[in-house]
Amino acid sequence: MPIAPDAHPARSFHFISGLPRSGSTLLAAILNQNPRFRAGMTSPLADIMGVVMAEASSKNDFSFDVSDEQRVSLLRGLVENFYSPQAGAEAVFDTSRLWCSRMQLLDTLFPGVRVIACVRQLAWVLDSMERLVRRQPVSVSKVFRFDTNTTVYSRIEALTDPRGMVGFAYQATKDAFYGPHAQDHLLLLTYESLVRDPAAAMRAVYRFLGEPWFEHDFDHIEYHADEFDARVGMPGLHSVRPKVEAVERQPVLPREIFGRFANEAFWLDPKNNVNQVPIV
Repeated sequence: MPIAPDAHPARSFHFISGLPRSGSTLLAAILNQNPRFRAGMTSPLADIMGVVMAEASSKNDFSFDVSDEQRVSLLRGLVENFYSPQAGAEAVFDTSRLWCSRMQLLDTLFPGVRVIACVRQLAWVLDSMERLVRRQPVSVSKVFRFDTNTTVYSRIEALTDPRGMVGFAYQATKDAFYGPHAQDHLLLLTYESLVRDPAAAMRAVYRFLGEPWFEHDFDHIEYHADEFDARVGMPGLHSVRPKVEAVERQPVLPREIFGRFANEAFWLDPKNNVNQVPIV
């Protein structure tokens, strides 16, 4: 049967998740160099999917007429159709902090799914967030609900709250890491490895995905999301430096805060890796 002119050939869907300020935007920028790939910063797809799931549940009085098979088709079609305008992309990478909390759903929609969780020492994640805040002394951020009466202490509490930007992502990553779908479906990519040896880290990513290797240029990376960053009141949130390299710096967080989160990298203890999740 001939393929319709506007139809896309079979494509694979991969998902990027994990902690903020841990290399997910950098990873997407690198992947985008491959003409076969399409990747970007956090998309609204996971949030849209959540709304559809809720409306197809008992929240809606008519949901009794929606079967599980229809729900699966509806949600899978949502992913496929969301990226249907991306002509020529053989592999699509969608990014969201929510994906780590939805491993079972992803495996149901796309059996054999691959999820890359970007992780970084939690103290440095929070330090990076605080550094962004301090760049904007005359502005406030949506991340903190535009509250002008904050301190570094209240900001850290807000970020690490279970529903906060960092706290939710951290718990979701742990959920995926310890969950039943971790083995064969999850890769933890550490920020430290990605910036110190990007070639080795990316080769591990390609092996995990089962994608043919592409020679990347790690000295000329390009990605900006200035409009989005300005909208949330945090310019630079998704900026990527042109060259992939490790940058040494002193923390801006008070020592007591930095020390409080210095040992939260659960992935560094081999005893925790009961699911044998590959860690790069």
